[in-house]
Amino acid sequence: MYKMEEASLDSVQDITVQDSRRFQEIESDGLDDQNSDQIESDELFVQNGAEMESDDQNCVTDGQKEFVAPAVGMEFESYDDAYNYYNCYAREVGFRVRVKNSWFKRNSREKYGAVLCCSSQGFKRIKDVNRLRKETRTGCPAMMRMRMVDSKRWRVLEVTLEHNHSLGAKVYKSIKKTGVGNKMKLDSNCNAEVRTIKLYRALVIDAGANRNANFSASRCKSSSDCHNKLNLRKGDAQAMYNYFCRMQLTNPNFFYLMDLNDEGQLRNVFWIDARSRAAFAYFVDVIYIDNLYLSNKYEIPLVAFVGTNHHGQSMLLGCGLLAGETKASYAWLFKAWLTCSLGRFPQTIITERCNVLETAISEVFPRSLHRFALSHIMRKVPEKLGGLRNYDVIRKALIKTIYESLKPFDFEAAWRFMIQRFGVGDHEWLCSLYNDRAKWAPVYLKDTFFAGMVTARSNETLTAFFDKYVHKQTPLKEFLDKYELALQKKFKEEALADIESRNSNPELKTRCSFELQLSNAYTREIFKRFQLEVEEMYSCFSTTQLHVDGQVIIFLVKERVLEEGDRREIRDYEVLYNKAAAEVRCICSCFNFYGYLCRHALCVLNFNGVEEIPSKYILSRWKKDYKRLCASDLESSSTESTEQVQWFNQLYRSALQVVEEGMISLDHYKVALNAFEESLSRVHHIEEKTK
Repeated sequence: MYKMEEASLDSVQDITVQDSRRFQEIESDGLDDQNSDQIESDELFVQNGAEMESDDQNCVTDGQKEFVAPAVGMEFESYDDAYNYYNCYAREVGFRVRVKNSWFKRNSREKYGAVLCCSSQGFKRIKDVNRLRKETRTGCPAMMRMRMVDSKRWRVLEVTLEHNHSLGAKVYKSIKKTGVGNKMKLDSNCNAEVRTIKLYRALVIDAGANRNANFSASRCKSSSDCHNKLNLRKGDAQAMYNYFCRMQLTNPNFFYLMDLNDEGQLRNVFWIDARSRAAFAYFVDVIYIDNLYLSNKYEIPLVAFVGTNHHGQSMLLGCGLLAGETKASYAWLFKAWLTCSLGRFPQTIITERCNVLETAISEVFPRSLHRFALSHIMRKVPEKLGGLRNYDVIRKALIKTIYESLKPFDFEAAWRFMIQRFGVGDHEWLCSLYNDRAKWAPVYLKDTFFAGMVTARSNETLTAFFDKYVHKQTPLKEFLDKYELALQKKFKEEALADIESRNSNPELKTRCSFELQLSNAYTREIFKRFQLEVEEMYSCFSTTQLHVDGQVIIFLVKERVLEEGDRREIRDYEVLYNKAAAEVRCICSCFNFYGYLCRHALCVLNFNGVEEIPSKYILSRWKKDYKRLCASDLESSSTESTEQVQWFNQLYRSALQVVEEGMISLDHYKVALNAFEESLSRVHHIEEKTK
């Protein structure tokens, strides 16, 4: 189950496949005026206006940048984020923003709804008509209505983009007249403001297809041209090349490849730093290929290879920039990555649902198990199903079907009941999801090893490696700086976790022998996760033998599970136990999903008088000294590499282990430094003898 395969670098035929997915969401949720006060405000937000050219109402373009217009379904972390976003959009288009209405809860005075509109909305009041001030209101219909939803995020419910007056004709000063006494700082730089906003979904309805077509046409002569060269700003290619050269001068094990088209233009790029190359030897069993920056049309078409280390922390295993979402580009990137993988295939590859990705992976990684990231699928549920009647009930039924089904029969029966009850049997997205169920539904993935990178529980999510470092308009030059910051932060976190695991003993919370056994073996973070399973053994109140099948005994473990509203539900888990082979397997398959035994399997071992967990269920990849233990097993088996390259790789990995050990304390540092100096002296002595 836990092994690497030898890689094969067969050539890939160039096939260009354009993956153009469109997003739709229709939501008609109104603001509830009960138990609330409606406050009409004359808050006026005035910003620097500039004339902008727009292909249509759904997109604002600035040079090579794309600013997505407001759309139903967008969600923001806070009201301020939503306001800042609409204010930035208004600045780009060329109009001023006013808060038309706000809704507050009567008791807490917490704002839960608002309408932002164009400053030209409405007309002057009768008593103000005779004033000398020039009339600026034209009854403009442009507006954005939003409210706070159950998740405490602010969701856009209604949008009108059309204006009935000219836009961008004046240059406004950045001032704000407030009626409630609260001030909000406005950054004169729109992009700086956008960076503080976290858009959970940036959706454009219906007209998005035309927008993308027009936008693409303005930048490329044809789709094939777009996918044949990287879309870079002036100076980006030189900046990237300078960065790679600088990294190689300071770090000889830094590696990069550039793919040029027939005209000598840059098409695809791959690079990997020295620490990530060293990590290939230890943590390439499960990888997540993150292409969301590319598929969501970010400024940088980034694809990241992400793994997980012995602390359960995400770690970067290489990056690429691609000209487009084509099979040829993905295949080139995967082959470039394999040149650094020491001839090893990943055991499991996790990606988003994408036909082009799936085709390229099956061709370049034929022995790897390819699975879809469930967290990405669940993020699309509001977008894909938000417009349906009884959405909230459908969503709860879907979550229950996905996360609580223990057998394929249970999953399929629950799915049929759901689509029949709500009449969604012909829903295109749900149908395609069901057809792909063997690649994403946890109930079908119990034989696949994920090392904790799968989200088999409803409260888990797969976080992007560059989360909080990259936004949609991040330019390449800025990303290269942030890339260094992100890597340094991750390396520091791993070093601190190593020191903590080695120098501290975790607190034991039970008298269970299993807890004591692994407290001395696992890294601190992984032990905490396993420790929770030991503690939850006490929620399993019954372990009974069902029947015997040869040497295999089937047990039934009953557990009280906490549900919503502090309600307890009793669930049954079947556990197979083979005493002769020292094997135990639970139907929840926690071991394959997370890499350690579950509470149900532990109960069965305890029931049968077993005091120590069998060694096959104590994975080396979670141990404190994992890198040191497997150093002798890392001789490269690749026939592609020369003998000198293999020597270099092994020496580099060994030296890196000494460096990491030497960081623990001053005494460790002195010993490591003396060892390096002594080793270098002995190598020089050999050179003198051969003269």
